[in-house]
Amino acid sequence: MTDSEPNKDLGAELVFRLMKLEDIPDILVIEREAFTMPWTEEAFRNELTHNHFAKYMVMELHGHIIGYAGMWAIVDEAHVTNIAVLEAYRGRKWGDRLLEELMRTAGFLGMKSITLEVRVSNEVAQNLYRKKGFRPAGTRKGYYSDNREDALIMWADLPDYGEQGLMEGSVD
Repeated sequence: MTDSEPNKDLGAELVFRLMKLEDIPDILVIEREAFTMPWTEEAFRNELTHNHFAKYMVMELHGHIIGYAGMWAIVDEAHVTNIAVLEAYRGRKWGDRLLEELMRTAGFLGMKSITLEVRVSNEVAQNLYRKKGFRPAGTRKGYYSDNREDALIMWADLPDYGEQGLMEGSVD
């Protein structure tokens, strides 16, 4: 492979793991880059230490965090809180991989369905979510406080992982 050839197998080098407190500074960089109303260090610290419903993961490439995703797992429903990839790594379908890993984790945890809110203007994210089986289920008027934009509520069913879900760390 020459330097000018894109490495098509680079996605195989992605590592997904649970988020740790020491990851927060890297997460904040992604958060500020991706969102007009980024979460604070305190918000992430609270999620990781006090919210027993919260499950957060990071996506690494060569030991560097390039994306993260979080959800609340409540009874049998997962609610996506945030998902973001560093701008320099967007457009490589890695957001797709990150969402897939989050959905798989939710299924392993026994969740039956997953939901999220997305800005009505964010067509790129909506297209990704539809590709992953999410369906529109309504809107939340004025949901985003920065500009009072509406949020589209989307839901997807998760596969039943059954006994496989009990084998932590299992792979396809």
